[in-house]
Amino acid sequence: MNIAIDGPSGAGKSSIAKLLAKKLNYVHLDTGSMYRCVAYKAILNGIALDDEAALCQMIDDTEITFDSNENVYLDGEDVKNNIRTNEISLAASKVSSLAKVRAKLVARQQDMAKDISVIMDGRDIGTVVLKDAHVKIFLTATSLERAKRRYKQNLENGIISDLDQLQAEIDKRDYQDTHRAASPLKKAEDAIEIDSSTMSIDEVVDTILSIIKKKENAHD
Repeated sequence: MNIAIDGPSGAGKSSIAKLLAKKLNYVHLDTGSMYRCVAYKAILNGIALDDEAALCQMIDDTEITFDSNENVYLDGEDVKNNIRTNEISLAASKVSSLAKVRAKLVARQQDMAKDISVIMDGRDIGTVVLKDAHVKIFLTATSLERAKRRYKQNLENGIISDLDQLQAEIDKRDYQDTHRAASPLKKAEDAIEIDSSTMSIDEVVDTILSIIKKKENAHD
């Protein structure tokens, strides 16, 4: 069974997907990390974020892998923390707007999901990557709530940030993601929307688990 979780930046998709994967013993594929890796490597190598040809050539020589502890490896190096900065978040949004870059990474994602049960989260999983996913969730929250979560996360990691600035960056990211030409962020017609603004992580996980159980029972 393949499960797709889509939604805007900071909605908690990865955190929820990780917990679900553990409970269901599925593989979690964080597609956003793949775009972050591309942006991070491009910046390190001085490749312009709008140079589609150079980025595609770079991707062909790039290995991105995950392990069961949610580490992200770029060419064998663990970059889990390096790719989570606000700079990389906005850079990832830019490279993910390029159609040929998306095509290359989507092909990799589809290949990964062929033979195993996966939970995949991103912005176009239900609409593009896994169109036939058995369960599709569109997870959202207000931009203020998402900024508060990011602010708290930053504090826990010893990063000083400004709440208003974080919200402005999230609004900017939302605009970029919903207005890009290639696979814009949108809810799949058959996706179930969950607004997590006033929900705890456990409440969101339990809600999705009940949706999955209903689907499994219907499938039986």
